[in-house]
Amino acid sequence: MKQYTTLVETINLLRKEGYVEDFNLQQSCLECRSGEFKVFTDEFKVDKFFRFEGESNPSDAAILYAISSDIHQLKGVLVNGYGIYSEPITDEMLQKLEMRK
Repeated sequence: MKQYTTLVETINLLRKEGYVEDFNLQQSCLECRSGEFKVFTDEFKVDKFFRFEGESNPSDAAILYAISSDIHQLKGVLVNGYGIYSEPITDEMLQKLEMRK
């Protein structure tokens, strides 16, 4: 997959690939569908990730994750800041979302 220059472009491309859920990061799980559905660390995998730098403001920096859950038959995206702007999460969640090449 070609990496685009903006977060929005990349999200739109992932949507075309079936990543239609919007995940929200909680301390020990991912939530979607306005919090009615929770996916825990042993129930999903990170398929791809993209890092976007904040060109003029460090608070604009973000990581985009393409996430799938075979158990729940879901595919979606998670956007999170990094560094001091990231959300507080458990060690287990941190290991799951760790960026690997």
